[in-house]
Amino acid sequence: MRIVLDTNVIIAGLKSKRGASFKVLSLIGIGKFDLVLSVPLLFEYEAVLKRLKPPQLSDSDVDDILDYFCSVATQCKIFYLWRPVLKDPADDMVLELAVESGSDFIVTFNLSDFVGSNRFGISAITPMTFLAKIGELA
Repeated sequence: MRIVLDTNVIIAGLKSKRGASFKVLSLIGIGKFDLVLSVPLLFEYEAVLKRLKPPQLSDSDVDDILDYFCSVATQCKIFYLWRPVLKDPADDMVLELAVESGSDFIVTFNLSDFVGSNRFGISAITPMTFLAKIGELA
């Protein structure tokens, strides 16, 4: 199963160790699912994380987290742009990666931002719903 993580899930997972987002982050790289990344999405992660990171994380910590993502994720190049499909161009970038990589899900808190992704065979689901689908809801 392949997924693309929306930036809001990463932010939530780094801010609290209690929620579904943290659980999803803790499962990255252990074989439960394949995380998919592109260079543009990685740059977005970096920009947003360094701007909105929790106070206990330094820029160096953010770099280490992103380096880990890069080391375990499936990297995908985007050769065709599907834009505009969604309201926000940043969300179109996430959808394009999901389409190009053959991902099953976009894991996000902003389901309404991904209305239309289903016409590409991709479901936008919350972290909690994703955990339930992979049998990790505790």
